[in-house]
Amino acid sequence: MIRLNTVVTLLAAAVCSGSVCAASLEYPATPRKSVSDTYFGTVVSEDYRWLEQSDSPEVKAWIAAQNALMRGVIDALPQRAAIKKELEGMLGGGRVTRRSFVFAGGKLFALKRQPPKNQAMIVVLDGHASLKSERMVLDANVLDPSGKTAIDWFEPSRDGKRVAVSLSKNGSEDGTLYIYDTASGKSLPDVVQRVQYPTGGGSVAWNADGSGLYYTRYPQGDERPQEDANFYMQVYFHRLGKPVMQDEYVLGKDFPRIAEIKLSSSEDGNYLLADVANGDGGEHAYFLRGNDANWLRIADYTDGFRNAKFGRDGRLYALGLKDSPRGRIVALKLDAPGAGLPAAAVVVSESDAVIESVVPTKSRLYVNYLAGGPSELRVFALDGRPMGTLGAEPVANINAGSRLAGDAILFGSQSFIRAFAWYAYDPAQRNAKPVKTRLSDAPIYAVNGAMPDVEVLREFAVSRDGTKVPVNILFRKGSKRDGSQPVLLTGYGGYGISLRPYFMRYAAFWLRHGGAFAIANLRGGGEYGQEWHHAGNLTRKQNVFDDFIASAQLLVERGYSARDRLAILGGSNGGLLMGAAMVQRPELFRAVVSQVGIYDMLRVELTPNGAFNVTEFGTVKDERQFKALHAYSPLHHVRDGVAYPALLLTTGEHDGRVEPWMSYKMTARLQTANPGGRPVLLRVASDAGHGIGTSLASVIDEDADVFAFLFAQLGMQ
Repeated sequence: MIRLNTVVTLLAAAVCSGSVCAASLEYPATPRKSVSDTYFGTVVSEDYRWLEQSDSPEVKAWIAAQNALMRGVIDALPQRAAIKKELEGMLGGGRVTRRSFVFAGGKLFALKRQPPKNQAMIVVLDGHASLKSERMVLDANVLDPSGKTAIDWFEPSRDGKRVAVSLSKNGSEDGTLYIYDTASGKSLPDVVQRVQYPTGGGSVAWNADGSGLYYTRYPQGDERPQEDANFYMQVYFHRLGKPVMQDEYVLGKDFPRIAEIKLSSSEDGNYLLADVANGDGGEHAYFLRGNDANWLRIADYTDGFRNAKFGRDGRLYALGLKDSPRGRIVALKLDAPGAGLPAAAVVVSESDAVIESVVPTKSRLYVNYLAGGPSELRVFALDGRPMGTLGAEPVANINAGSRLAGDAILFGSQSFIRAFAWYAYDPAQRNAKPVKTRLSDAPIYAVNGAMPDVEVLREFAVSRDGTKVPVNILFRKGSKRDGSQPVLLTGYGGYGISLRPYFMRYAAFWLRHGGAFAIANLRGGGEYGQEWHHAGNLTRKQNVFDDFIASAQLLVERGYSARDRLAILGGSNGGLLMGAAMVQRPELFRAVVSQVGIYDMLRVELTPNGAFNVTEFGTVKDERQFKALHAYSPLHHVRDGVAYPALLLTTGEHDGRVEPWMSYKMTARLQTANPGGRPVLLRVASDAGHGIGTSLASVIDEDADVFAFLFAQLGMQ
């Protein structure tokens, strides 16, 4: 039985510092049922595998009990109500944002968010992105007033007359394809099931005349065994008005089980490109289809290409990383592809900064560069001749959002202390320069679009092997560095994803209440290119945790915080980071928030999306990789009697990317390891998944719980 009157004891313990405080929570009973596996002669045992059976009555009852405990504790915190009210003002105050722009048929399509509405809407503007021209195409909030239906992605036809949309419910990302008429907003009768799933995503590409579309398709009916239902993605073609059962197979029968396919078509509709990723480790193959309907493999998984895009000059542009880890841009003639991308002409050579992407326009290439976190947009002629640099902020995050007519583009700019804004740039205009648009409003918690009383320092921690790791620290001007300041540290370190300067609500909220916020650019990310990514994946994953621990030590050693004033937060792969850092250095942190995290590295590859991560994390089927996985797997390194930090784990029942039972098992193990220690709480949302497509109301509720927990643990007001 859960005794919620122990909350008073917890609150008394919450603000203790230094030694362990006995929270005296009575956790839900969790039976221990030992099972063992043997890997290359190593026997590995665990007690909570039964929690993987999420649909069983026993597990459902356990989840309900954990949620009841968490709610009783969090709701009793005196600041929780005020925190939620403040967050509602910050996030639900009517700020309009637009993103995911697609230019088609002389029109600009976008996803629009307008709080307090729970979900995004699809809108269309004219080719100049004039707000006066904006019209609604699809409002998911009208489609489903409960706020539980989300737009996964959309793709307009080449003439812009129709829009294909993937819709899913409850944050599941399990998408069904619908077609909408742009002018009327009405749906066509065509409905295609299972075009999108969290494992491999999904996409469509329209044919030249808009009479049909190519789409990604997961196995239907009994085509595959149940365990393969979310694998073996293939490409099919649907002609509008025809029964879906008559759709034609196009490509993919020979692709890997963990293939992730993204489709795109050339401007004239004569060429179709299939970007096929071999899981999530960064290996891509490319297949090109011309008017003759034949497919040509123009790059293999080991050739090191990604981010391929059709130009408007009869060429395909791509980012090449093999033998140039900071990247080069190549151009392939579509009518004479020859030996494919490996033999294509180099138009932009490797330089000192990392190339992330390219946007081709009529006569220019806009190339995104990254230098350890900050980025810039460099402009080149189609032959590679430099034509300057675009920017709006120093030390900013610049990204090309969409091409417009001619050589005009939209690009976004933000920094840690200046809010995101869209800029339009048209080199055809006299004295052309970037012009700030009103396509996205600044948050209401920004003052003139910024946080003027906040400064950013970029320090470098020294990791265990001597590698210097950037740590970006946001704090209020005039703050003392005497260890008294509560600091919230975050990081990610995986998949080559870079943590660029970003105006974050978490940082803004934390700073306005007297804390400092820190972001570490860890190995495993892409801040310094492929070498930085590869230094933190597969058997080198421990480097990521070493980097993060070194970043935390820097914050303490240089007086930004103290161990009893330091909290860490991360999600997904960042949740793995939280788990590993916590079990490896429990004395270094006062509190931990780990969201939708991965904790059992020996069984993750047995989950649908986990199989896609083998190329990033490794597999237990390889002895060397098993030893690396076992050496850091958070679940397997929890020790009885250790004084772990206070912990809040969050997950969603409909998460198709990281199985919720990862959080269940980690919670059970930690609660058992030190039942009299700091609190270990589990939050399971019944209307959410991995966080994508979650309603605004649910986002605010979770944020309120997170901050209430952290404020209590660090003694913040």
